[in-house]
Amino acid sequence: MPFNIPILLTWLRVALIPLVVGVFYLPETWLTVHEHNLAATLIFIVAAVTDWFDGFLARRWNQTSAFGAFLDPVADKLMVAAALLVIVNLRLDPWHPILALIIIGREITISALREWMAQIGASKSVAVHQIGKIKTAAQMTAIPLLLYQDVLFGAIDTRVVGHMLLWIASVLTVWSMFYYLKKAWPMIKERAGTLS
Repeated sequence: MPFNIPILLTWLRVALIPLVVGVFYLPETWLTVHEHNLAATLIFIVAAVTDWFDGFLARRWNQTSAFGAFLDPVADKLMVAAALLVIVNLRLDPWHPILALIIIGREITISALREWMAQIGASKSVAVHQIGKIKTAAQMTAIPLLLYQDVLFGAIDTRVVGHMLLWIASVLTVWSMFYYLKKAWPMIKERAGTLS
């Protein structure tokens, strides 16, 4: 297993995941409700920044590796899934469990599809598309806003904005899933035909 700064940052992101969840289980004698929310938000933001930074450094220092390529998306998906489960548990909106299920379900589906496509040597067919990047941006902005769940700058209700962005992320999640499945469909059909 290679060990360098980008991989260390990815492992840091993995280590921060339980903290996002665990902070909500600290007693209120230690932290107020607002401080719980703020701590979870800041931890998630730090984790999200390491996501960008580790990729940037790996490319800049030419420290990309097969292990890093495996670990980075796994860390991202675990981080998002954990944060979404926390948001569902906060019961801010009755739609959040459905939106979380859509997002997590899509991540599992596309991860499995990419793994299969890589095995048959067609991974470029399901390379990251612009729709997926916009979905990720909406999702990674919605989550800290919903974790914070308070008024920002005296005027912005983070729950309202976060909820709208989570809906946008969910729609783009479904759209991007169908986009990737459509790209992979010829190979799926061909392989299914050879098995029948």
